[in-house]
Amino acid sequence: MATITVFGAGSWGSALSIVLADNNHQVRLWGRDERQIQEINEERTNEKYLPGTTIPSNVKAYTNVNDALNGVEAILLVVPTKAMRGVLAEIRASLTTKVTFIHASKGIEPDSLKRISEMIEEEIPEHLRKSVVVLSGPSHAEEVSLRQPTTVTSSSLHNEEAEYVQDLFMNKHFRVYTNPDLLGVELGGALKNIIALGAGLTNGLGYGDNAKAALMTRGLAEIARLGVKLGANPLTFAGLSGLGDLIVTCTSVHSRNWRAGNLLGQGNSLDEVLANMGMAVEGVRTTKAAYQLALREGVEMPITAVLYDVLFNNKQPQIAVEELMGRVKTHEVENLSF
Repeated sequence: MATITVFGAGSWGSALSIVLADNNHQVRLWGRDERQIQEINEERTNEKYLPGTTIPSNVKAYTNVNDALNGVEAILLVVPTKAMRGVLAEIRASLTTKVTFIHASKGIEPDSLKRISEMIEEEIPEHLRKSVVVLSGPSHAEEVSLRQPTTVTSSSLHNEEAEYVQDLFMNKHFRVYTNPDLLGVELGGALKNIIALGAGLTNGLGYGDNAKAALMTRGLAEIARLGVKLGANPLTFAGLSGLGDLIVTCTSVHSRNWRAGNLLGQGNSLDEVLANMGMAVEGVRTTKAAYQLALREGVEMPITAVLYDVLFNNKQPQIAVEELMGRVKTHEVENLSF
């Protein structure tokens, strides 16, 4: 039985806290909203993010970072990419020991083009037990909190750290594999959000399954193209954190990125979409970062490029689709050879 602090009391942080609590760990769930934290501790609910779900009694919620970190063995970060460095600074100011750092967030920081594990390593290297562990895969919080069957991947540069996290989380509802390709696991989890935006957008435009299948297939090809150029194992993108996460995020109304894309396709502006969502939509920032990465690496990512124009250059979604369909003819197999 371990003591673990989860930073981020949204839907995914709360769902993973339930998994850990089911495994008899002592879980400290940190968030900034005092009313939400009080609700979790007193009512054992988190109605804003996981309506109808009961939070186990061995999950205790905190707003004070010092109290949340006292005597912990591991820290699980489940906060939006844009908030990551700020939260890490607060942890750095309070933590006095080395612990295992796990993150289950999915994004890339624009401009710096850092993955989340790189951000953690930059901000708190003196507190890392060995190396960061990434937990990623096809996993809607709503289903995990209901204890429906779910499979994910644990990845680290040190296999013993990945296996430690595998043991923390694995139970009869939540199966955890390990994968040594940290780079590929992180990229797959982050970049699929871009394609999910596109899948939602095609739905908002009134297109059907043909368009969605095309977008997902070609989207996976460009995710893998960039990943391999950066040094990832191409087989990772056929696994849980690649194809698996892509399927679940592009085909479900649980997906924030799909819902955001759907609203864009219906004619809403980006500002209207983000205001309507009320939660972080990681695919928006990740589209910008991936667009910058593709330019830097000289990798062709046509879906990412047109979505970038829709999000940041006011291109009409219908025109973006026409541009994708009207591209110069090419060979599928050659493009899949990376």
